[in-house]
Amino acid sequence: MGIKRYYATKDNTITNAYKANLTTRGVSGNMGQSDIVEIFHIYGQVSSSSGLSSELSRVLIQFDMNQITTDRTDGVIPASGSVSFFLRLYDAAHTQTTPKDYKLIATAISQSWDEGLGLDMENYTDVDASNWLTASNDSTTVKWTAEGGDYITGSNANRTKYTFSQSFVNGFENLDVDVSHLVESWIDGTLTNYGFGVHLSSSYETAEESYYTKMFFARDSQYFHRRPVLEARYDKSKKDNRSSFYLSSSLVPASDNLMKLYLYNIVRGELTDIPAVGTGQMRVSIYSGSQAGAPAGSQLMLPIGGGTAAEADINTTASHVETGIYSCSFAYASSSITKIFDIWHSGAIQYHTGAVVSVKTFDSEDYNFDQVYVTKIANLRSTYSKKETARFRTFIRPKNWCPNVYTVISQTTPTSIIENAYYRVERVSDSFKVINFGTGSLNQTRMSYDVSGSYFDLDMSLFDNDEVYEMSFAYVINGNYVEQPEKFRFRVE
Repeated sequence: MGIKRYYATKDNTITNAYKANLTTRGVSGNMGQSDIVEIFHIYGQVSSSSGLSSELSRVLIQFDMNQITTDRTDGVIPASGSVSFFLRLYDAAHTQTTPKDYKLIATAISQSWDEGLGLDMENYTDVDASNWLTASNDSTTVKWTAEGGDYITGSNANRTKYTFSQSFVNGFENLDVDVSHLVESWIDGTLTNYGFGVHLSSSYETAEESYYTKMFFARDSQYFHRRPVLEARYDKSKKDNRSSFYLSSSLVPASDNLMKLYLYNIVRGELTDIPAVGTGQMRVSIYSGSQAGAPAGSQLMLPIGGGTAAEADINTTASHVETGIYSCSFAYASSSITKIFDIWHSGAIQYHTGAVVSVKTFDSEDYNFDQVYVTKIANLRSTYSKKETARFRTFIRPKNWCPNVYTVISQTTPTSIIENAYYRVERVSDSFKVINFGTGSLNQTRMSYDVSGSYFDLDMSLFDNDEVYEMSFAYVINGNYVEQPEKFRFRVE
């Protein structure tokens, strides 16, 4: 799957709001252990010689960048440019007024800070650091350079690169903002990770009206699925055309004429890089053959495109995808040869001969195509462990598929390959979408497929214990996302 979530290691609310006496500000108050974080601007509650007062509340939050860096090194998340990071905070309903039509920003904090042990979000009686005035409270109290926290400032030319905003129309939205540039700067060491400051944008913090109050669930919340996360999203789908391999055709765009084949190097049950190839490249040659036979004759000539560098080349280049997995992409134009074999090699060493590939052809129809499918998860279990990553394999066929007697007797029912198929997972008790359909530019829930059909891997640590979840699917049909009627339930323990 193309989703990895990192949970906050510390968070806090800091404020300069007045206490109940409307005389003393709670600038020393700390709320680091609260299960809620809060953002607001109160205007005109107290007047003074300088005019009507403004009171502010801001959120500090930090994530473990060491874990993210380790996952990047280990290949758990892709390289920069192939993954996006989103800061996600979940709205907490409350009995007070929730503002609307405002904008929140998330920006880089520029110095270290302590979470603190405070809980009081009403009277600000828990004095600890961090707070509105101080960042930490060790042997020597460390003050913020500016009250309310230190951030990448307006004088820094990179400020716009490290400040991200989201508008809240009705006020109850979750915060879900792309902070990729900042996270990548933390990973590569351009900046030191001190976390995010989240607050109203400057025009709302200085407005002559109040925005009171926006609350989010904090990292200590009892609600597992609503704790703050830094979410990595990326397209991990693999499109292995071994069972859906097509002859090049003028009926389709050039990119659709490129077919992909994969090599999975499995050693004692584990995907393992080929020692002499490592993360480098190798060559793939295509030979003719028969359904029950083996490669025959000479290497076939391939048209230019994909990993094929020149017209009539007899090799195409294969590249490393991830540990133990290599792929090649090429077009095939030999209409007279409909059974082919792929041989993977480097120098004089031949590493793998693939199973026979049956070449299909793209065809036009005399009617407006509107396919309906039936979906089943072939290996669904009733329960899963929170500690495992489970692979789900789907069986998909046209709803009105009617095999003849010969097909029923002689063949296993074929599974249909859906080029763009997506999954969603909801909690059954309240229909909370733990993982929504990841369509659009990131395609983080797009399913892979190979010779056995469509599949995806699901990290069960994303789910809470002792809960029942429901999985559903959506397919792109005639350019539209069509949600499928079948639902599949499982429990995480």
